[in-house]
Amino acid sequence: MSADTETELLTRSHALLAIVAAAAIALLVRVVSLGDRIFHWDEGRVGYWILRYHETGEFTYRPIIHGPFLPIVNDYVFAVLPATDFSARLPVAVVGALLPLSVWLFREHLRRDEMVALALFFAANPLLVYYSRFMRNDVLVAAFSFIALGFVVRAYDTGRLAYLIPAGASFATGAAAKENYVVYLLCFLGAAFLVFDHRLVARTSSGDSSRAILFAEVPESIADRLRTRGAGSLGSGAFRYAAGIVGGLAAFIVVFVFFYAPRPDLWNAFGNPAAFPGVVEAGTVGAVTEMVDSWIGGGHQSHEYLPYLKDFLETFVYGAPVLIVFALVGIVVDRYGVVTERLRWLVAFATYWGVVSIFGYPLATDIQAPWVVVHAVVPLAIPAAVGAAFVFRSARQAYDARDTVGIGLAALVVLASVGGVAAANVDYWNASTDEDKEILQWAQPENDLKTTLGDVERVAATNDGNDVLLYGTHPPDSDVTHFYVKNESNPLGGPSWHSRLPLPWYFEGADVVRTSSPPDAGVGNATADAPPVVVAYEWDRDELESELDGYVVRQHAFKLWNEDVVVFIDEDALDASTQLQS
Repeated sequence: MSADTETELLTRSHALLAIVAAAAIALLVRVVSLGDRIFHWDEGRVGYWILRYHETGEFTYRPIIHGPFLPIVNDYVFAVLPATDFSARLPVAVVGALLPLSVWLFREHLRRDEMVALALFFAANPLLVYYSRFMRNDVLVAAFSFIALGFVVRAYDTGRLAYLIPAGASFATGAAAKENYVVYLLCFLGAAFLVFDHRLVARTSSGDSSRAILFAEVPESIADRLRTRGAGSLGSGAFRYAAGIVGGLAAFIVVFVFFYAPRPDLWNAFGNPAAFPGVVEAGTVGAVTEMVDSWIGGGHQSHEYLPYLKDFLETFVYGAPVLIVFALVGIVVDRYGVVTERLRWLVAFATYWGVVSIFGYPLATDIQAPWVVVHAVVPLAIPAAVGAAFVFRSARQAYDARDTVGIGLAALVVLASVGGVAAANVDYWNASTDEDKEILQWAQPENDLKTTLGDVERVAATNDGNDVLLYGTHPPDSDVTHFYVKNESNPLGGPSWHSRLPLPWYFEGADVVRTSSPPDAGVGNATADAPPVVVAYEWDRDELESELDGYVVRQHAFKLWNEDVVVFIDEDALDASTQLQS
């Protein structure tokens, strides 16, 4: 089943060239100034663990920081490039930029102008752009799952089952990014069932027997495909199909084990083959067991649904307004056969998948996080592309008919759409303030903290002994400990390493020596013989200022809407480090 081709406005080569151009644009908007935004809390957490793995060569799957893709891949990146904000985000940016190319896999089901529109949505949607410039796993799992689906569709379209091998490898890579690959699999199966049910109902409504369809027509159709693939032999065709499926499953398992197997155990097993079964078990059964225990049995979904749904919809509306409008247009024009005079299963499939994602992720996610909205943006980009291409063709017809009203309306829609997408991307570009809180997550520090951290790193480079004191504290009206850890050589032993994030990423990368004081130490004792840098929460600023004479103090948003930190820097040490650098 292919999209109609007799009314195509673009040649095949022009469509392919436009898709490649969209990917090039996507890469450009993802890598320019990629390292300028300060790390988010979550980037700092995962980044710290990547640095530890890069330094020690030891890694085991930790479900709480999601799949091992970023630690494994960034370990290779850091072997070539310095460990910076730019290099850490580079793999996500590149994968996000490659997503537009995957639309070519669906060329039997989308018109050429629809494929170009889909590639442009993938390249320029503000949410996809922002979270492709963010070291998190959501764009990764979305992109690799979409690519895997494309290879499966391609295998179905052509009968070439070798496509199942890259499908398996791609889906396993997505599985290595984040555990919601299981949600993608369920969405694919559920959407496929709904499409089949939809077509079955349509047939039975026109008088066909469901029994005849299910028990005669469908088996005969399958048998015909097997005979075609087997050069007339049903058995040969079945064998070829089985071999293709086994190949896809084998590719999935090999890639899955590569990512999830612990290090250095995986590499050691090549010198001791007897260890392979244990390594494979740890990288398969062990990893899945940990995932289930943490993300399904760990109580992460114990929250109210409606506030999460509200946040999801708010981010969706702010981050993808153009896509939403065109998706509604695309759903309608395809539903009533305006484009191809029939309902296309791919558009219906993507619509079901997208709608389930809208209402499902607020239930499945563990925190209120705008990045999960990309899992609805990706599927709904397909009906949006259908809608955008329909408007484009309507404008072309208006131009050919010299219909000035139609041309004017089309120009207005195009200008509003392009302008809206461009303005949103400019606004969200490396955004780090609460002015964009609908798109950003709460634990994003403001960018000006990064400048101060640069000064801290310079001071530390010229200092001996402890460079930074993290002033342990309790928030007002709370007994929760912040900043203090008992043993800096084992900071995860707590009690409050996570409250420092993303600072450990910067301190670890710059070899900044840090210590901390317990909250009950008293300001005089804590600051006696203080190092050249003291970091504290803003509610302790007044009592510290009186003790830290000769220090400059800077205050920055540490979380977007209710937490600030203050950084005290010894003025003499800062001047000395600046002169040394100049």
